[in-house]
Amino acid sequence: MVTFIDDHKQKYGIEPICRVLPIAPSTYYRTKDLESYPEKRSLRQQHDDYYINEIKRIWQDSKCRYGVRKVWQQMKADGIHVARCTVERLMKQYGMQGIWRGKGKITTNSRDDQKCSDDLINRNFNAHRPNQLWVADFTYIKTTSGWVYTAFIIDVFARSIVGWKVSNRMNTDMVMAALNQAIADRNNPKDVIHHSDRGVQYLSIRYTDKMKDSSIIASVGTTGDSYDNALAETVNGLYKSEVIDYLKENWTGVNDVELATLEWVDWFNKTRLHSTIGYVSPFEFEKRYYDNLTLSGIAA
Repeated sequence: MVTFIDDHKQKYGIEPICRVLPIAPSTYYRTKDLESYPEKRSLRQQHDDYYINEIKRIWQDSKCRYGVRKVWQQMKADGIHVARCTVERLMKQYGMQGIWRGKGKITTNSRDDQKCSDDLINRNFNAHRPNQLWVADFTYIKTTSGWVYTAFIIDVFARSIVGWKVSNRMNTDMVMAALNQAIADRNNPKDVIHHSDRGVQYLSIRYTDKMKDSSIIASVGTTGDSYDNALAETVNGLYKSEVIDYLKENWTGVNDVELATLEWVDWFNKTRLHSTIGYVSPFEFEKRYYDNLTLSGIAA
């Protein structure tokens, strides 16, 4: 209403406009006075101005993906002490909200009659060090040129994406490329447990031979049970929510999906706060692990 009065006061005058609008002239003058002399505002209003600038910065840095919880955690990490309810109030006031994840359909092709490895995880997605347990899965994206598929390999310890591949074919080559990237990125680790579902891509001879040659231990969940690969399903859900559905692009094919995925994986690993690892990024969580090993070695 103040903006409306400013726009029309030269033509109609302030008091006549206020008689029509549900606002007193004193309220208008008080608002304009506070705009000219912000130091007259209450301490709460001054704090709110500071907090909302920081909230907007963090929210925009996350590409508008963070909700109240992660904005608040990032503010604490930045040394800004503010109540969670204040962050919630200001985000609601300024129309800022995070991404809500929905559920997608299952796209895995499986074969019940194919011999495969045992389930070594039994839904226990915990790891005490990097390269102890990887989980693998892929998801789908509808584009104007047809379906595109993105495969991920995630290190469970820090929830970091260590391998990924975007392809227009849902085949062994796609998941093999993600596996090769993970092996190279992690400097050929030995005795990593690799857990996947019973998708034919992961049970192919080429894929299983590659794992054997690389001293990677295969683990396969039961048929049609997403809980047996829940962590990978979670990353797929985040990817769909924070990239594919959130950007709402008219995806044209592999190239634009691949570029968006590259940007997201870099942000996911280096910047994104993960609640399961104490609201730090995967890279920061792993850095702390190796720093502690170094300190323990020095102490010994």
